[in-house]
This record gives sequence, structure tokens and C-alpha cells, in this order.
Amino acid sequence: MKARLSVMMFLQFFIWGGWFVTLGTFLANNLGASGGQIGMAFSTQSWGAIIAPFIIGLIADRYFNAERILAVLHLLGAVLLYQLYRAPDFIGFYPYVLAYMVIYMPTLALVNSVAFRQMSDPAQEFSRIRVWGTIGWIVAGLVISFVFAWDAQQSIATGALRNTFLMSAIASLALGLYSFTLPRTAPLKPEAGSGGIKQLLGLDALGLLKDRSYLVFFIASILICIPLAFYYQNANPFLAEIGVTNPTAKMAIGQVSEVLFMLLLPLFIQRFGIKLTLLVGMLAWALRYVLFAYGDNGELVFMLFTGIALHGICYDFFFVSGQIYTDAKAPERFRSSAQGLITLATYGVGMLIGFWVAGQVTDHYAAVGGSHDWRSIWLFPAGFALLIFFCFSVAFKGRKRVAG
Repeated sequence: MKARLSVMMFLQFFIWGGWFVTLGTFLANNLGASGGQIGMAFSTQSWGAIIAPFIIGLIADRYFNAERILAVLHLLGAVLLYQLYRAPDFIGFYPYVLAYMVIYMPTLALVNSVAFRQMSDPAQEFSRIRVWGTIGWIVAGLVISFVFAWDAQQSIATGALRNTFLMSAIASLALGLYSFTLPRTAPLKPEAGSGGIKQLLGLDALGLLKDRSYLVFFIASILICIPLAFYYQNANPFLAEIGVTNPTAKMAIGQVSEVLFMLLLPLFIQRFGIKLTLLVGMLAWALRYVLFAYGDNGELVFMLFTGIALHGICYDFFFVSGQIYTDAKAPERFRSSAQGLITLATYGVGMLIGFWVAGQVTDHYAAVGGSHDWRSIWLFPAGFALLIFFCFSVAFKGRKRVAG
């Protein structure tokens, strides 16, 4: 059973990593998209995150087996990914990427539901299965760079990155068919007094915002998504433009780092407390972008690799520790709603703003001929993250320890 669930996780994130990392590079170089248009394409992830609770909470969780919904969504996803492969320009591309992310984002919750329902001790078992999703993302990058070399300068020029959508479509078809073989995961009967749009969107946890420290954390979580969006949207195009070879595979260093720092995170929180953990995560964002701003593809290439490797600290020490902090602050009956609220705020609202800002800044510093003033582009999120860091350090008065 663990092997079957691990295959599910591997394919789930192989599909996403197979096209999302190189999306900005493909749109800029092959569809002639502007920074604003690239921001629109990436923000479809946010629209998917906003709409996902309705699809899962109001439909899937109540009326259908999770594994069957997962199968249908991935089969539809295969068709949409194939349409992305065939899209001739951005106008033809955008409706399909929006439709795809609206149906893909709910599958993130569905694979978790299928996995959790088969476990006797999720706290001990889930991480060993979920890590195969990260491995799937890494393998996708290695395939793009080292097996097919689609992200090499010559290949980008000939439009080879278009094949990433075809590869992901095949993987989505495989996972769609495979999902029909997964264990039956019937919808659970709702508990008395549970359900409703308010709970599904986490709105019944809004009372947490009456706590001053949590309100400061909540606002910081939304704002730090602006630097996060710059990484997702611009890192691969940046590395490709300055001539880094196999940029997609090298960005997988970030996922390896994420796994390692995920293991260290509980020890760090226990030793230093939640406030310092969150501050370290924020500071890592500023440091990462300074490294990107002043690194190059020559003698200073180590600065670029260090910035990529900081992904584990950037993501785990703020976003994952923020989920832990939210769980500790929320009353037991509101914990699921509280997680829904912080997810909606970050991946929904925060990333939506972040991708728009990243697109505008990238366009502002675009040069004639398609090149960019990358130093200025990266210094913007570096300064923004540093400003959030200082404001948070003064305003946040959270407890030193978070109970496990």
C-alpha cells in the first residue's frame, strides 16, 4: 500500500514540476509574452487555490470517492496540458492554463485524502510517502535538463520547451488511469454542526485575527508571498537568460534543500522558538535575492547555487513553521478552518498579488531585445523581504515556544 501511495505522490508532483518551473522561460522565449502576461499565467495557481475549496469541500468530500474524482480531474488535465502543448500564442494559451490550474489545485488535497485514509499513524507514515512527491518534482527537472536538454539555449530557441506540456500530459493520463486502481476512499459523513462555505474557506477561524501577534503574522504571510512569487516566476528565465546550463535540473537543488530543512525544522523551533524561526525564514528570502542580484555565470556562480539552496530555509522556516504556529494558536475545533484560512491568504490572495507585482517589476526593467536588468529586478524583492523582516521583528510578540 505504501508503495502504491508513493507512486501516486511521485506522479502528482512530477506533473506539476514537469512544466511549472520552465513556464516563465517558455512564455517569454516562445510565445513572446510580457512580464505582465507571465504574471497572469502564474497567478492561475492562485485562482486554483481560491476555487479548490469549493470543488473539494462542496462536491468531492460530500458526494464522490476521492480516488475517482482524482482520476477524472487528471484525465481532464491530460487533455488541457495537450492543448497547452499546441497553443500558438499567449491568447490561445491562457484560457487552458487557467482551466488546468482550477482542476489541478484540488488534486493536491485529494491525494492527501487518499493517503491519510489508508494510514493507521499518519504522523509517522505520511512524510515517508509525501517525500516521493518532492522526488517526482526533482526527477522532472532532471529529465528536462539532462535527458532531453529542452532548457538548453539552442533548444529554447527552437521551442523545445513546448514538449514539457506533452510530457506532463502523458504523466497526467497515467495518473488518471492509475487513480482508478487506488483504494476506495468514500466521502465521510459530516459531523454535526460542520460544513458550510464559512468553514470550508476557514472564515470561522477569523477570530484568530483578534490576537495581535497572529494578526501581524497573518499580514506578514500575505506580504512575504510577493518575494516568493518572484522566485517562482523569474528564477528559471533568469538562469536561462544569463547562460546557466541545465537551469531546471539545477533548480532542483531547492527541492533537495527543502527536504533536508524540513527534517531540521522541528528541532529549530524547539530550540529557538517560533519568532526566531519565522525571522530566519524572512531573512533568507532577502539574502537569496541579494545573491541572485550580484551572482553571475562566471566566478560568482556559487552565489546563484547558494541562493537556490536557500529554498529550504525560505520555504520551510516561514511557510511550514507558519502552519505549525497556526495549528498551535487555533482552538481544536477551528484548526482545520485555520489552516484553510492561512492557505487561502497565502496561496490565494498573497500569491495573486505577488505574481502581479513580479510581472510589473519585470516589465519595468526589461530591455530592448528581450534581456532584463536582473540586478534591479532581484533587489526589489530583497528590499521588500528585508522591510517585512524589520517590521515583523518589532511588531510580533509571539510565544517563545510552540507546543508540539
